Amino acid sequence: MSHIPDPAMLVPMLFLLLAIGALAGVLAGLLGVGGGIVIVPALFYAFHVLGYDGPQLMQVCLATSLATIIVTSVRSVMSHNKRGAVDWDILKGFAPGIGIGALLGVWLVAGLSSTVLQAIFGFLAILVGLYMGLGNADWRLADQMPTGLKRAILSPFLGFLSVLMGIGGGSFGVPLLTLHNVPIHRAVATAAGFGVTIAVPSVMAFLFVPIAAETRPPLTIGAVNLPSFLVIIAMTLLTAPLGVKLAHSLNPKPLKRVFAVFLTLVALNMLRKAFGL
Repeated sequence: MSHIPDPAMLVPMLFLLLAIGALAGVLAGLLGVGGGIVIVPALFYAFHVLGYDGPQLMQVCLATSLATIIVTSVRSVMSHNKRGAVDWDILKGFAPGIGIGALLGVWLVAGLSSTVLQAIFGFLAILVGLYMGLGNADWRLADQMPTGLKRAILSPFLGFLSVLMGIGGGSFGVPLLTLHNVPIHRAVATAAGFGVTIAVPSVMAFLFVPIAAETRPPLTIGAVNLPSFLVIIAMTLLTAPLGVKLAHSLNPKPLKRVFAVFLTLVALNMLRKAFGL
C-alpha cells in the first residue's frame, strides 16, 4: 500500500472526485453514454495534478472506472428490465465472448505503458466522438444481430476495446445494436448488460495487477483505487436521475453533438500528452 499523502492534498482530491462522479452521472442519464468515457480522462487529470504519475497511472484510471461500471450497469439493467427493455437472448449470446475479450484486454493493458494507453484511449475516443457527432440513427449494417462466427469475432472484440478505454457497454454496444436494427431503447438497455459482462471479469483480474508504489494513490488494491471508486459511485447514483429528468425536458440531439465535440477535444488532449507535444 502506498504512503498516505499530506491531508491538505486529500481535500482537493475529494472535491475533484465528487465533481467527476457528478458529471459522469448527469451525462450517463442525459445522453445515455457510459460514465467511463468521462471518468478515465478525469481521473488521469486528477491523479496527475495531485502528484501521482508513472508508467502505470492509466491502468489505475481504467480499472477504477470499470469498477464503477459494475455498480452503474447492474443498476441500469435492473431498471430497464422492469420495463421489459433488455433483450436477454442477445445478451446471453454475446456475454461469453465479451467476457473473454475483457480478460484479454486486461492482459494487454497490464503490460502496456501509461503513455501507450493514453494514445489508445485518445484514438478510440475520437472514433466514439465522431460517431456521436455525425452518426445517423437510420444507419444499418444488417436487419438482425449477428450469430455464429460473426458473433464469435465481434463479441470478444467489443469486450477487448471497452477495457482498453475503461468503459462499459454503451459507447460500442449501442452503435453495434442499432446498426443491426435493434430499436434504440432496447439497444441502450441491452448494452447496459454488456457493461456488466465487461466490468465484472475485468475488475476481478485488475485486482491482481501489481502497480508500482509511485503510481499508486492511497488505498489502491491491485489497480483499483477504492476511495475514487466509492466517491464516484456515490455521486453517480445521486446525479444520474437528474440527467434522466433533463433528457425528458431537453432535446438530446444537439447536446450529443456538443458532447461529441467535448469528447473529441479531450481525446486530442490525451493524444497530445501521449506524444509529448
